[in-house]
Amino acid sequence: MTSEETISGHSGELAVAVARAHGVETMFTLSGAHVFPMYDGAVKADPPMRLLDVRHEQTAAFAAEATGKLTRVPGLAVLTAGPGVTNGVSAIAQAQFAGSPMVVVGGRAPQNRWGSGSLQELDQPPILAPVSKSATTLMTAGDVLGGMDAAFTAAGSSHRGPTFVDVPMDEFFAQASGPAPVTPRPAPIEPDGDAIARIARLLAEARRPLMILGTDVWADRAEEAALRFVEALGVPTITNGMGRGLVPGGHPLLVTKARGAAISGADLVVVVGTPLDFRLGYGVFGGKEEGSSPARVVHVADSPGQVSHHADLAASVSGDLTSVFDGLQSAVERGARPDWSSWVETLQDTVRATVEKDRALLEAEADPIHPARIYGELVPRLADDAVVIGDGGDFVSFAGKFVEPKRPGGWLDPGPYGCLGAGLGAAIAARLARPSAQVTLLLGDGAAGFSLMDVDTLVRHDLPVVMVMGNNSAWALEKGPMQMLYGYDVIADLGQRTPYDQVVTALGGAGETVTDPKQIGPALDRAYAAGVPYLVNVITDVEAAYPRATFGI
Repeated sequence: MTSEETISGHSGELAVAVARAHGVETMFTLSGAHVFPMYDGAVKADPPMRLLDVRHEQTAAFAAEATGKLTRVPGLAVLTAGPGVTNGVSAIAQAQFAGSPMVVVGGRAPQNRWGSGSLQELDQPPILAPVSKSATTLMTAGDVLGGMDAAFTAAGSSHRGPTFVDVPMDEFFAQASGPAPVTPRPAPIEPDGDAIARIARLLAEARRPLMILGTDVWADRAEEAALRFVEALGVPTITNGMGRGLVPGGHPLLVTKARGAAISGADLVVVVGTPLDFRLGYGVFGGKEEGSSPARVVHVADSPGQVSHHADLAASVSGDLTSVFDGLQSAVERGARPDWSSWVETLQDTVRATVEKDRALLEAEADPIHPARIYGELVPRLADDAVVIGDGGDFVSFAGKFVEPKRPGGWLDPGPYGCLGAGLGAAIAARLARPSAQVTLLLGDGAAGFSLMDVDTLVRHDLPVVMVMGNNSAWALEKGPMQMLYGYDVIADLGQRTPYDQVVTALGGAGETVTDPKQIGPALDRAYAAGVPYLVNVITDVEAAYPRATFGI
């Protein structure tokens, strides 16, 4: 969207003006000459745009991806040409899988030298196209205003995701002028009324319904409508991804801790804002016991392309999710109000039994430490406004079992792409986006190897974050399955009891190693009080593996 006002400047200034119009406050980057004009544009903007420089381009891209998740405004990563861009590919792919709005601006070898072998000459859009909503070269300075606006608009529109543009170096420094960008006001996608009526009838007929709320409910700003719907109708609910916290932890209708019983016992499952992928049994619920039938399944998405094509659906609808929730609530309430109280009470009994069963693990005195004990100490210390970030395999799987956020928008995980190394970027983004919140990064010792050097970024930019590591000295997510398949394992062990806290200390932060379960709580208290990046390195039992129901295939 543009105005009648005209602006002029070099391509970097114009690009920054567009980003600012779309709500961007921070540019994540690692210094590279191909994109110097973007830095100049940020410095000279009024007010200047924050420049946040990192130690590895993957961290810049993961920070932009997490910013998009947390703020629901496209994050901005600026990566220099060639390896700078390719280092960001995993984060861009994660954003594509998770529906995270972000724009990546890449440097590019100069067009007036193209084909003659200048430094880092690489045609980058074909590499990015499969993992982004769009990937385009803005060939001239005159293309920058319109091209950047199109990239930001696409990234922030349903279904959200990453977009990529690069600009030849000679054109990045060139001058241009054009219509000044204005703040966009995207029109919501109106859901089909007949489809909503069909789903309302299915709900009215159901005796044991279950709601599953996912990331896109948060991304589509439908959190208030979702909770209103759940509470008004009294429907039991489980959550995943950034859907965590939509129904606050401890709420009587949140039955995540009765997940198995809810999924196997439901006769209707309404899945909103998350794909029917391996995390949800590919959209098949129940029907495993002899004589039982699978539940009917309804899929609700923020845009038509996100509705499942592989699952057997009883109904589906797509569009603005607030309109969907409100429309469904009105349609159901116009008829006889369903009574699901006995079903809810059954699941609540299971929740209580699970909580009691989990107590033994959360309070375990085992030596080596059981990873669940860490959560027994951590969960009571998490503030209502906490942002919890998971970057790891087995250790973070326990987090998914025990951590139930009190508010929406407070949980970050890699999503269905399952990418390690996102944690430090996400922690940087969280500390900037939520400056007064408690920010906790959960790290596996394997995952830490991808990005721990960016503690230097936290220190340089004065971004205190508490990092809690479950250190079992192994790639535990692979070690156990390999032993199961072959009776042995290889290349699954890491350095034994490595003092990663000393790495953090060397980079300017602080930390400590914990080997006694009684010392976990005091160590966490010291970490939250420190006011600097702090790593609590807890040595855990490699044999205490997370009991998983799926290996993701």
